[in-house]
Amino acid sequence: MAQETKTKYPGVFYKEKKIRVTGKIERVYYIYFRTADGAQHHEKVGSTSSGMTEARANAIRVAKLNGKEPTNKQRRQEREARKKAEAAKYTLDRLWVEYKAVKNIKSIQRDDNRYKADIAPSFGKKAPEEITHLEIDRFKTKLLKTKKPATVKNILELLLRICNFGFKRKLCKPLDFVLEMPSANNQKTEDVTPDQLKRLLQVLDEEPDIQIVNIMKMALFTGMRRGELLKLKWEDIDFDKEFIFIRDPKGGQDQMIPLNDASRKILESHPRINEWVFASAFSTDGQRHSTKYSKKIAEKAGLPADFRPLHGLRHVYASMLASSGKVDMYTLQKLLTHKSPQMTQRYAHLRDEALKNASQVAVNIVEDAIAPKETK
Repeated sequence: MAQETKTKYPGVFYKEKKIRVTGKIERVYYIYFRTADGAQHHEKVGSTSSGMTEARANAIRVAKLNGKEPTNKQRRQEREARKKAEAAKYTLDRLWVEYKAVKNIKSIQRDDNRYKADIAPSFGKKAPEEITHLEIDRFKTKLLKTKKPATVKNILELLLRICNFGFKRKLCKPLDFVLEMPSANNQKTEDVTPDQLKRLLQVLDEEPDIQIVNIMKMALFTGMRRGELLKLKWEDIDFDKEFIFIRDPKGGQDQMIPLNDASRKILESHPRINEWVFASAFSTDGQRHSTKYSKKIAEKAGLPADFRPLHGLRHVYASMLASSGKVDMYTLQKLLTHKSPQMTQRYAHLRDEALKNASQVAVNIVEDAIAPKETK
């Protein structure tokens, strides 16, 4: 082992070492010093091949001696502390795992897809407090290049939910800025003309697939959502009390809606194959899961290209009730199983128009009464 050689600087030594590749001799510098706590330190500071000199080694020794630069031991301790802090840090990836473990929500699969595709690549390794406002602005701008504002809003709302979830459980600090959402008018109200509706019913009468036919008719006559229809079981139909029991609807709480004459007639003649009202012989659980063919039926009926068959028929149901002037907004909210009245307000203008027309009847009657009579 090479011996240490003193330099002209106190506490600075070097060893000579042959470089294996070139065969040249280089000096490796070491320093000795004692810190304020009385601890003695012996540290390697570098070699001539890395640019180290006696003077530089001495400058490093003086800085460490005076506490202006950490010792190698302190550096190691700081690295270990950072590693431990990093391991204990609740990044968005960790928070998302915790979120999914405790949140029992129907949209979790869709949210998981959004998280993996959009949020994780940009913020998965960061804790909420490490995310900057500028990063979010750039993230939002990037998303808006390929996605609709409503979709971007959903992604940002998911990110905010995850951050708030962690903060409420004292796992992390919150975002230190207000997350601004893109403006998105996602309240698309679909409707059809009387002629289009008549043509659709004709196409349905000619369609041999009774399952999809009755799914679409039930959407039209009850306003039920696609998911609610596909999850409907025969035990959920009370023919005696004339109610349909809707389990776990979008609003969250189980609901009951009336079994009206049209829906009763559909269900009474509908084939009973298994426990599911809308069954399939091709699925493992016997439940029908697809309604893709409804789009073909809508096309045959000549409905607009952007008309979403089942969701659109739910809108048609709601629009018919609202425009009749006979159904108030509270009743319509209950029939549609909306969680809040704000969701039903998209149909308010139809009811207002019906009331306006009804009000005009009184004006017409008075005008007829005061109008001069024609003489024969």
